[in-house]
Amino acid sequence: MHAPAPVKPILSVRRLKVHYPLPRQWPWEREGVVRAVDDVHFNLYPGETLGIVGESGCGKSTLARALVGLQPVGAGGIAYGAHDLARLPADAWRPLRRDIQMVFQDPVASLDPRMTIGESVAEPLRALQPELGEIERGARVARMLERVGLSAAHANRYPHELSGGQCQRAGIARALILRPKILVCDEPVSALDVSVQAQIVNLLRELQREYGLSLIFIAHDLAVVRHVAHRVLVMYLGRVMEQASCDELFAQPRHPYTRALLAAVPSAEPDGAQSHPRTLLEGELPSPAVPPSGCVFRTRCPIADTHCAREAPYLRRVGATAHAACHYVSGDLVDARAA
Repeated sequence: MHAPAPVKPILSVRRLKVHYPLPRQWPWEREGVVRAVDDVHFNLYPGETLGIVGESGCGKSTLARALVGLQPVGAGGIAYGAHDLARLPADAWRPLRRDIQMVFQDPVASLDPRMTIGESVAEPLRALQPELGEIERGARVARMLERVGLSAAHANRYPHELSGGQCQRAGIARALILRPKILVCDEPVSALDVSVQAQIVNLLRELQREYGLSLIFIAHDLAVVRHVAHRVLVMYLGRVMEQASCDELFAQPRHPYTRALLAAVPSAEPDGAQSHPRTLLEGELPSPAVPPSGCVFRTRCPIADTHCAREAPYLRRVGATAHAACHYVSGDLVDARAA
């Protein structure tokens, strides 16, 4: 028997960089650069949910906008089929909008306040499927609104007349009305109440199974990511610190930064016991305009030494599915130095 063919990724990101120029404050100063996304690479597979986590300012949202063509890319590639999305001009993106859509963080701000919910959901159909008649377009909008938990009556309302959760459902309906293959969710539940968060996460999981979606789910809440993701990518200061399957990352986090993030998650145990040893990070997140030399995490890392300051670690395999960017991530050295 022949071995099964490996699954090809639906999206491949390689050495992606998004840098912002920093203007000089004085004539004798050199122009600086903000490294919002710096040398990021990963694969997204069909039907998979890739969770992306990290502190505020780590580059998650910039990465999301780059993936959907809303942010120019400085270097690297984003392979989707025969296309390199990082090199596409704006007009070449238009036919690909059917395949790649985005759900934004602020559900109310992402909807035009001058348009009814029905008009907002129908807008992608008008722009990308103009051959549809008004009756067919209205029927599709009504079906999609009902599928995301709204009623046909919501089509005639404006965003300010809906709750945050209802607006996010409308945003999901607008993103899915074209039946895309990839859905990028940029912190889609962070602005919602906890009870509504669970409803939206469950809705996204149902829609993924129903439509065969590949999801990129960006969040800062690791509890939400654990519930929804198959694999997790951990970012810090624009770079990937660790990536692994969800089960392996939560059971055996390798990178000191990942350990700190997991230790900060409130315990659900009655006695408050932590599932991971608590690692307190000292100091604040450095500026991406002036990143530390060597390893970008070394200024807050409890096990950093002079080697970390001299040489930046590369992302390497450290487990069955895990890759981590740390000189001291394998063997007993991490535990011994952290003790």
